[in-house]
Amino acid sequence: MNDLFSKVAYFLIIGIAFLGGINSPTALVLGFVFTLVFNNPFPVYSSKAFHLFLKISVVGLGFGMCINETLETSKQGLELTMLSIFFTISFGWLLARILKLDLKLAHLISSGTAICGGSAIAAIAPVIKAKSKTISVALGIVFFLNAVALFVFPTVGHFFNLTQAQFGLWCAIAIHDTSSVVGAALGYGDEALRIATTVKLTRTLWIIPLSILSMLLFKTKGEKIKIPYFIIVFIIAIIVNSCHIIPEPATRFIVLMAKRLLVVTLFLVGSNISINDLKASGVKPIVFAFILWLFISVFSLLYILY
Repeated sequence: MNDLFSKVAYFLIIGIAFLGGINSPTALVLGFVFTLVFNNPFPVYSSKAFHLFLKISVVGLGFGMCINETLETSKQGLELTMLSIFFTISFGWLLARILKLDLKLAHLISSGTAICGGSAIAAIAPVIKAKSKTISVALGIVFFLNAVALFVFPTVGHFFNLTQAQFGLWCAIAIHDTSSVVGAALGYGDEALRIATTVKLTRTLWIIPLSILSMLLFKTKGEKIKIPYFIIVFIIAIIVNSCHIIPEPATRFIVLMAKRLLVVTLFLVGSNISINDLKASGVKPIVFAFILWLFISVFSLLYILY
């Protein structure tokens, strides 16, 4: 009976989220609290679903963007993207040795912090032949910090009176996962959302050179590099919108549905945060991840402000 109730409640929250009844931060917290109280009734399916829904949401947001603005935004964020990735990976490598942390775990957390959270960890893990427990710990810590970022970043953004353009860029650089980047920007404004999404997805392409670097660092060969193909579909959506192939009322509806699906995605993300994985990892990996995240957050904010 309790199992049935949890399943019904789970789908009910998803339905309310998709109908626009809750916002991004609330959805994430509800997912997290739900799993603490009832346990996630669909751990395998929800994990697969949030990766799929995130990709669909991002592609849907592409129907609200224009190619010229997207290219300009990508160009503006390129220098900060390159600097932040270089400094994060370098500092992470140094910090791991200072804290005497397992290098593979440290590299996965650094990769997730530098590029795009869970997607980067999933892409780099097979390249360096990381164990499943190492992957779970890295994902758990990154998802936990994503949840914190979703609440902290808008507050800090308003405190420093960041413009939508500044906030969107900061989110894309300093928040780990694409879902939380878009979720934080969603409540800040449409321009922030557009910039955050564009810069973050451009940043995601750096998975490819980072995978090659990871092979050299850990002396592995012959492992397949994952390429984020959904970004190509996102670009096609932008081109279709820029050419006005689909009527404007239809593209507005697609963008609205994409935003609501993103809220559902954040609920699924929250329901997959594992307290047990965080406890099992000990204090060191969490301290490492927090210092690295604080470093990139402060560095990118100072860069944007000055």
